[in-house]
Amino acid sequence: MALTREQMAERVARELRDGFYVNLGIGIPTLVANYVPKGMEVMLQSENGLLGMGPFPTDSEVDADMINAGKQTVTARVGASIFSSVESFAMIRGGHVDLTVLGAFEVDVQGNIASWMVPGKLVKGMGGAMDLVAGAENIIVTMMHASKDGESKLLDRCSLPLTGSGCIKRVLTDLAYIEIADGAFHLKERAPGVSVEEIKAKTAGRLIVPASVPEMKF
Repeated sequence: MALTREQMAERVARELRDGFYVNLGIGIPTLVANYVPKGMEVMLQSENGLLGMGPFPTDSEVDADMINAGKQTVTARVGASIFSSVESFAMIRGGHVDLTVLGAFEVDVQGNIASWMVPGKLVKGMGGAMDLVAGAENIIVTMMHASKDGESKLLDRCSLPLTGSGCIKRVLTDLAYIEIADGAFHLKERAPGVSVEEIKAKTAGRLIVPASVPEMKF
């Protein structure tokens, strides 16, 4: 079976390391805040000016003024800091974020990412993704492997306007964990119950498959 959004967030959270400053993008990436391993110290950063996000609030904890970049209500952990978006983007552009987790519409074998515009559809703005991919060395994209129509989102070449070029090295989809290197997707793990054949069928870009592909454990 394909991973749920929550399982995708849990798997991405395994890539966190003690002491990391981490930016979580809009969508599935925001859920990573709920799966930080116990005992691990990470500081979650939001581009609207919050460093030290905690998990999503319970009903009794909701504060309408405490939001992330996706306008979802969040909590703040002990030691959190609130500042302007100008200072937040200075932190991002200055390379002070250790890990960035982003959503995407498409990713290709050259590590290009398209995440901000679909031609013909209304766009409110490009958001901070262009700054994040330019300012971060360590980026994980989390996305659906294919569209609702079954069209692959892992391509030889992105068809949509790019957010960043040659900046993506790791992708976690609802079907697989993949690394990008040498002009190809390298299959590292598969979702429980998902076959290598299904992943191959839904990957348009060049895919390198090792002799054995372990299943993710949950």
